Amino acid sequence: MKKENQRIEDDIKAEEGAETATSSGEQEVTDQEETQSDKEAPSDAEETVPEADSESDPADQEESESVEKLKEELADANDKYLRLLAEFDNFKRRSVKERVELIGTASKSVILTLLPILDDFERAEKSMESATDVQAVKEGIDLIVAKLKSTLAQQGLKEMESIGTPFNADLHEAISNVPAPSEDMKGKVVDQLEKGYFLNDKVIRFAKVFVGA
Repeated sequence: MKKENQRIEDDIKAEEGAETATSSGEQEVTDQEETQSDKEAPSDAEETVPEADSESDPADQEESESVEKLKEELADANDKYLRLLAEFDNFKRRSVKERVELIGTASKSVILTLLPILDDFERAEKSMESATDVQAVKEGIDLIVAKLKSTLAQQGLKEMESIGTPFNADLHEAISNVPAPSEDMKGKVVDQLEKGYFLNDKVIRFAKVFVGA
């Protein structure tokens, strides 16, 4: 009987030892899982830093202000360009108008200076109808022609002296070549069909000439 009791106690102790070993194994597994979890969990230092709000970023604000400033400058420059373009168009119209008026005014002033000479020619024409003294009529015509030349000279007109001068294509228009009356007249203007004229030292009509050959 004592042996049977001893055996039962040994069995109980053996079961308690097995339970203790099982509990120890489960505790070790739990400790290992917690250790692994701690390793996988991010530390405080490795926590993700929240992104900064772009609206509060000074660099973004400065860039936005710079863009707005450039837009304002572009709009201002475009406005100035349009204003200058409009002013230039007005200037061109005004210049054309003034040029036309100037030409008209210049023509008017020349006509006004020629009208008295026209009156003289008309009076001379009437006097020729009943005149008996041809010399007097001729002298009157000469006076009128001299007055006309003087009036035109006051407007800047000047006769071109061509006869006896070397032929110059910038001044003369050759009608034909004619035999030169002398050796020194070869290549020079021998005669002219129409006189040439300068207006304020600028050729306004070429002289039509005959050139010695």
